[in-house]
Amino acid sequence: MDDGFKYPSDEKKAKFRINFSDGTKENSRWIINVSIVSFLLSATLLILSNKILEDKSIITGISVLIFIIFIGVLFDIIGISVTAAEETPFHAMASRKYYGAKKAIKLIRNANKVSSICNDIVGDICGILSGAASALVVMRISEGMNALQSAIVGFLISGMVAASTIGGKALGKTFAINNSNYIVYKVSVLLQFVNSRFSLGNNKKKRKNKCI
Repeated sequence: MDDGFKYPSDEKKAKFRINFSDGTKENSRWIINVSIVSFLLSATLLILSNKILEDKSIITGISVLIFIIFIGVLFDIIGISVTAAEETPFHAMASRKYYGAKKAIKLIRNANKVSSICNDIVGDICGILSGAASALVVMRISEGMNALQSAIVGFLISGMVAASTIGGKALGKTFAINNSNYIVYKVSVLLQFVNSRFSLGNNKKKRKNKCI
């Protein structure tokens, strides 16, 4: 087959470099911790969402459902942005003392963990919660309807939830890849602000303890 490309012969095969990551024990601990946290969070939030939406109106249920979908899409964008971002520009920003630049470097260097948290943990939990919330909304809307009408309502709402989630994440992926550095920087600025607030609070407590 002559398609204009060169193929390696049996005598000279193309060799690809394999990247071996260090810290196998650390990665194993990370996987175990992520699994445990995911289980606890999903179970807890599922129970809480059912309790919150149990006696609420249809509008409240739909609002909560839209919010859950939005959170899932937002964190999916953040996770993809961190994996697609380039570290080099942030080194220049850090040398110029840009606020949050060092935090951005840390996020990019831990892209696998950040992606696991944003895309896997938060994404899967939002998927579970959106399914539970949509089921409760269907129950509220279909009260007093016959079986056929209830099935149609369930089909429509499930389809809209799936379309919103998939479509939102598809658009979000394109946006995240095209604006990865910008998104990572904004997230790092927010994290730096939160960390500085907490550190200020801790410093005040330490000072009070020293005075006592």
